[in-house]
Parts: sequence; structure tokens; C-alpha cells
Amino acid sequence: MTLQPEFVDVDYSYQDVRRFRCGKAQMDAFLIRYAAKNAELGISKTWVLLDQNREGKKKYPVAAYYTLAVATVTRETLPVDHKDLPAYPVPVTLLARLAIAENYQKRGLGAKTLVTALRHTAILKKKGLPSIGLVLDVLDEDALHFYNHFDTFHSLTNNPMRLFVPMHVIEQL
Repeated sequence: MTLQPEFVDVDYSYQDVRRFRCGKAQMDAFLIRYAAKNAELGISKTWVLLDQNREGKKKYPVAAYYTLAVATVTRETLPVDHKDLPAYPVPVTLLARLAIAENYQKRGLGAKTLVTALRHTAILKKKGLPSIGLVLDVLDEDALHFYNHFDTFHSLTNNPMRLFVPMHVIEQL
């Protein structure tokens, strides 16, 4: 396993997304069917980490991916008091997807992918994308267990499976 040094935009022309399997069918299906189309439509953007070893194939295997989009939250749903925020919904970055291929799991790649996504969120904010933090919807108990390893995530008040991390925390990474 020799991974490329950084995540790149999803591009089906040279990336073997069809063979991606992470153990969660809906995560596989998103990468295979919707990631590129959603980017074209301006709905979300997906980045992939490729294995440099093509194993004699024409396309590079995908080891991991994450998808970012925009969303809004109200201050009442945030886990900490934000009286300084307006009463109407405010922008956040949505970590819409994060998945690691089965043959790359249990090697620290989940944490690397998460940190990359968080840092990317901070970069996007610095470039002008308004965002007070990052929100993610936890897929299942396994995913919740993964995110609970990081002390930065807190449940939104109206949904324990929706997590939030403030931008000032992300910017310290």
C-alpha cells in the first residue's frame, strides 16, 4: 500500500471508484453513482485518496474519500450557547460523507481523512466560504464510536447523531 500524498478531486476517468467497498453499501453507492454528478451540479464536492499501486489495472484504487457540502443550523440547536449569533439559520460546512475502503481500514486512515476534511474546511473559510463550524450526520453506532474518539465533536441538542465542531477548534488543527 503506497498512498498518494494528498487527496484529489474525484475523477472517474482515472480513478477506480467502481471497486470501492467500505462495508457500508450506501457509502459505496454514493462514490460510484453520485459523487461526480453532485460536483457537476454544485451540490457537494468529493475528494479521494488514491493508492499509487494500480496492480496492473488502468485506474488507481480509491483508498478513502470525503465529501463536503454547505448547510445551515440554528443557534438553538448548537451544543454551546451562541447568543452572539443571529436568530435565523447560520452557515456551516457539512461533512456529508467519509469512508475508508475495507482493505485500508484499521491503519489510521480514518483519522487522517477526518483531519484532512477538517483542515480543508478551515481553508475554505479562509477563502471566503462562510461557516461557523462543521456538522456531520453520523451513519450508525460504529461511526459514532469513531467520532467519539475525538474530543472535538459535540452532539447538536435536537439530534444526538448530528455532531458539530466549532470553526475556532478546526482552525487550531
